[in-house]
Amino acid sequence: MILNHINIPVENVEDTRQFFEQYLDFNCIEVKGKNDLAIMKGTDGFTLVLMSQAFNKNELNSFPSAFHIGFLLATRQQVIDKYNKLKTSCIAMENAPANMRGIFGFYFMAPGNILVEISSDEVLSK
Repeated sequence: MILNHINIPVENVEDTRQFFEQYLDFNCIEVKGKNDLAIMKGTDGFTLVLMSQAFNKNELNSFPSAFHIGFLLATRQQVIDKYNKLKTSCIAMENAPANMRGIFGFYFMAPGNILVEISSDEVLSK
């Protein structure tokens, strides 16, 4: 079985889409309505769908506190580079990249109130 996509409800589809394009290397392949839904592809072909809160028929608008999406980079240096790009673009960063649970990475809040993890499992030689 292959995970096909993730559909995430957000307050502002356009702002969240632009963020994912600019900072997380996604490409928007289709927008439906007046920014009601954006279908995006990651560099690995993964599909991320951002949808307006208007589609939330049961009005379940919040994520559990531990819910997050994670992106794996090949090297620790790529993690540091991504962190620096986000930080210099005035994205609020609580903690710098660090070793955690056998990986090297950091978390931050993306537009849409989405907790994002950027990490690498690169093993440093001793």
